[in-house]
Amino acid sequence: MLVLLILHLVAALVAPLLVGRWGPRACYPLALAPAAAFVWALARTPAVRDGGAVVETYPWIRQLGLDVALRLTTLSWLMTLLVGGVGALVLVYSARYFSAGSVGLARFAGVLVAFAGAMLVLVLADDLLLLYVGWELTTIFSYLLIGHSTERRSSRWAAAQALTVTTLGGLAMLVGFILLGEHADTYRWSEIAARPLPAGGYLVTAVLLILVGALSKSAVLPFSSWLPVAMAAPTPVSAYLHAAAMVKAGVYLVGLLAPVLATVGPWRPVVQVAGLATMLVGGWAALRQTDLKLLLAYGTVSQLGLLVAVTGAGTPDAALAGAAMLLAHALFKAALFLVVGVIDHGAGTRDLRELSGLRHWSRPLFLVALLAAASMAGVPPLVGFVAKEAVFAAFTDHPVVLTGLVAGTVLTVAYSARFLWGAFADRPGVSPVRAGRIAAPMLVPPALLAGVGLLAGPAAGVLDSVLRPYPGLFGKVDAHLALWPGPTPAVGLSVVALVGGGLLFALRGPLAPALARLRAPVGGNQGYEWVVGRFDRLAIEVTGATQRGSLPQYLGTILVVLVLLPGGAMLAAGPWRARIPLWDTPLQPVLGLVIGVAAVLAVGARRRLTAMLLVGTTGYGTAMLFLLHGAPDLALTQFLVETATIAVFVLVLRRLPERFSARPLRRSRWARRVIGVAVGVVTAGLALTAAAARRAPEISAVFPDLAVAQGYGRNVVNVTLVDIRAWDTMGELAVLVVAATGVASLVFERSRTGPRPRRPEPSRQADEPDRSLWLRGGPTLQEGRRSIVLEVVTRLIFHTVVLFSLFLLLSGHNAPGGGFAGGLVASLALVVRYLAGGRYELAEAAPIGAGAVLGAGLAISVGTGVVALLTGGSVLESARVDLSLPVIGDFYLVTSLFFDVGVYLVVVGLMLDILRSLGAEVDRHIEASGTTVGGLAVDKGRRA
Repeated sequence: MLVLLILHLVAALVAPLLVGRWGPRACYPLALAPAAAFVWALARTPAVRDGGAVVETYPWIRQLGLDVALRLTTLSWLMTLLVGGVGALVLVYSARYFSAGSVGLARFAGVLVAFAGAMLVLVLADDLLLLYVGWELTTIFSYLLIGHSTERRSSRWAAAQALTVTTLGGLAMLVGFILLGEHADTYRWSEIAARPLPAGGYLVTAVLLILVGALSKSAVLPFSSWLPVAMAAPTPVSAYLHAAAMVKAGVYLVGLLAPVLATVGPWRPVVQVAGLATMLVGGWAALRQTDLKLLLAYGTVSQLGLLVAVTGAGTPDAALAGAAMLLAHALFKAALFLVVGVIDHGAGTRDLRELSGLRHWSRPLFLVALLAAASMAGVPPLVGFVAKEAVFAAFTDHPVVLTGLVAGTVLTVAYSARFLWGAFADRPGVSPVRAGRIAAPMLVPPALLAGVGLLAGPAAGVLDSVLRPYPGLFGKVDAHLALWPGPTPAVGLSVVALVGGGLLFALRGPLAPALARLRAPVGGNQGYEWVVGRFDRLAIEVTGATQRGSLPQYLGTILVVLVLLPGGAMLAAGPWRARIPLWDTPLQPVLGLVIGVAAVLAVGARRRLTAMLLVGTTGYGTAMLFLLHGAPDLALTQFLVETATIAVFVLVLRRLPERFSARPLRRSRWARRVIGVAVGVVTAGLALTAAAARRAPEISAVFPDLAVAQGYGRNVVNVTLVDIRAWDTMGELAVLVVAATGVASLVFERSRTGPRPRRPEPSRQADEPDRSLWLRGGPTLQEGRRSIVLEVVTRLIFHTVVLFSLFLLLSGHNAPGGGFAGGLVASLALVVRYLAGGRYELAEAAPIGAGAVLGAGLAISVGTGVVALLTGGSVLESARVDLSLPVIGDFYLVTSLFFDVGVYLVVVGLMLDILRSLGAEVDRHIEASGTTVGGLAVDKGRRA
């Protein structure tokens, strides 16, 4: 089974290449993937007929206990045959339905094959979470298929509507799955079915949520509106998704769960009331349609209601009838959709008011449509008649349900006759359709489907023996599938349905006014548009009330909620009840006082630079607290981060006013102080509460031994970053790269990978003495901004600081430091170089693009993990390499050092990107606009 899924994946990936080379004819080889699924399922018929199951299990996500658990039983065998067989025929049909050069054909072919693979995941999954994965994949692929004609608004709207309805239903279903799985301690349906079910409202809630997903997927009321709108899709999509595959997913789920959940209180009322209502409403709506495809769409809605009502009944006889009807419906409805595609392709219209004489154009096509429509109406000897007889027989003891089924069947017969009459009858006053010859690839697929429906009727006994293990899950099966069951009440009801449907069609003229008047006051699509419109309006109102463009208001709202909700929970826990030492050394309260005073003063500061320095004071104070707690590595990192942050703030403040605005007023400043103090108290309390609530041993207790034994280093902090928790660090590196890209994208008006700025040559008078330059970029600065002292100091310390950063990088495995700290030190060296010599000096110091540095760092880090995997270890696992050199002696290298090199480069690249965007690029903007920098006017004669 896994091989089949991989085959579909490969076919979907190569589909665009094949279509680009062969055009629509590429659909022929692509049809081999679903055809392989059909042949494979057919070969498993003996095992399924004996009531066995084909099981395959492959490990997937071990931490979640999630495996690729695949299981083929009778119901999934039937669905696999339909998904594979009809999928292959639809692809063959598509080879001539689409013309060479059709827009989006490569995407269509790939997505259709991928959809077939997703359906196989859905029907073969034994794990409910894996089933949900296949469920949502079909939703996504159906969205792409329905919206194939992207240039048409109706196509985009239909795709969005189908995606919205089925996704919401799928999310509700997922919650139901989680409720069942968590109670049973497993998500394998075969195991859940063998264990006791939860009782009371818990199980009722799970069942209702699952049914919401099933009904929405199968377009059962109140979720029916998306299916008729989805007819904006190409006809092959409708024949596959809306006849044999996607809409059957909900029916399949109901049939899969019914043996266990049918006895739960709300199950039968929901599926039977919703199913019968859908059958009647959909059938009545089909009689009012003039578009042949819409007629079939509403007919599909009606038949899906029938299938849900029957398969969800939870009795052995109904289960057998439901399985037979599932097969019959896929055969006749897919064939009829393909027939409509042929008509639309040849006649250029699907409007039955404009069609006339089509039976003279192609008698084989008329014969195919006749067989399929007769099977839909339940005319013997077709398989539709066998399934309908089984349905009537299964509900002879339920008169209310039986009455609804007979009434729905009358409507089915009537719209079946309407389809044949509308498509193939001679219509007075309408010119006969003249069209060319029908290509064999467009005629053979519907002919095969209709032919199988004709042969399956007389072969009802064989079909009964194959399907019987499924109804056996419900109990003893008394019913049998038969072409002639004898003079039973079901046969009489079939006669009533055929006669009633025929009369309803014959009286279509006199009943036309009634058909026009008898309709819902609000259509399903109108209801969907109303709901969507109300949500849009609500979103606008909420946005207008809450999104006022004030960052302090947004942050204040978040912090107030933090104080009220988690803070309230904290009060209930009462962390103050635990005995907590106030300090370990007298220096700690002194530092705490400094931090608190600086924080309070920062809130009331009027100047931005003052506020920034006060906030920096809190950061440096925190670093000192780390140092007092014996964490020099954390203290070093905090010092460096705080310094780099202040440097970035300085760059930003150049483009902001010197003072804060007159607002906030005095009261708002006090409100901010109160909120800040409350958040500090709550945060401290939450930290204490979390620490006091620990029940399991601390995982960090084993880190020192792991650092030495597996990471080959004594600096626990650094080894944790590059080995024990290397995956976390990898994610943080990706975030840094994204952040750097975002900052540069917001600031740069042009490509940031272009040539670096060229330093202008300073002008010099003939008699001016030649002076040595400390920094080559220094002369490009204005006299008021230039500092010779800073240039001299920078020239003296720059290379020493860079060497120190490399020392921190190399020594960090066993001493304070590491790639992050070393990268910050190197970054601060670049900051000093920029502050001393400007943007041209920065270009001299780092003559390489920031993107290249970021990419190299990320590539080195990822490559380290890949190399470890290729050498037989796990991803990002460290290895020790012992070396010996004549002068140095014996030493060793740890492979995680290269990971740390990647961290070093990413940090340097991030700061370089910030310096070039918030520094050099802002300088260029200032020079171009002639504005002031630090209160000094820019001399435009100095601009490059």
